Amino acid sequence: MIQIIRSNERYTAEHGWLTSRFSFSFAEYYDPQNVRFGVLRVFNDDTVQAGEGFGRHPHADMEIMTYVIEGALEHQDSMGNIGVLRPGEVQRMTAGTGVYHSEYNHSQTEPVHFLQLWFLPNRQGLTPSWEQKEFTKEQQQNTLLPVVSGRAAEGALHMNQDVTVYLSNLEKGQILKYAAEDPNRLFYAFVIRGALDLNGELLQAGDAARISDVQHLTLGSPDGVEFMLIDLV
Repeated sequence: MIQIIRSNERYTAEHGWLTSRFSFSFAEYYDPQNVRFGVLRVFNDDTVQAGEGFGRHPHADMEIMTYVIEGALEHQDSMGNIGVLRPGEVQRMTAGTGVYHSEYNHSQTEPVHFLQLWFLPNRQGLTPSWEQKEFTKEQQQNTLLPVVSGRAAEGALHMNQDVTVYLSNLEKGQILKYAAEDPNRLFYAFVIRGALDLNGELLQAGDAARISDVQHLTLGSPDGVEFMLIDLV
């Protein structure tokens, strides 16, 4: 089954300094029928205005991935890590037994647009950790590039869960095929820019697909697309 969620069907929270689009129940938005998809608990699409951000706040027992689409996001945490995340870079954090962090727009003039994903970990009480890495557009071109994984995916950041997150920049006319080794695997696709043809279904920017009981994916684009694909349990 392929369930498509259009961009405008997501819950949108407007706070002036922050525009958030929630794909699952989060903060003031709660729908008991839309809490998570497999181990994917949060998929937030955030735009933070210049000089604004999220002050110091706690997390625990969650695997968190952040990907900047436009702008720059500054991170600081109680482990002593400080970093600025820019387009093409991926950040991974294991909250584990508990960590405090803050996230701010690094620019005083331009907004920052980013995705943040939370996954349930494969076990509780892990030691907190953090890392980030750049993945170039060239590396993503016409392929599915693993950027975060709980498996032995070369070059990917490590996640404590049986999940692999892929990024792709697919040119017009190119076709990618992906087959799950286990028919019980789930897939989640999200279009960052452009339009994605997914098994004959056309998704536009901001659209997502929740995929179950489908073992083979065919991915193409009428004019080129940047997208994320998640293989998960």
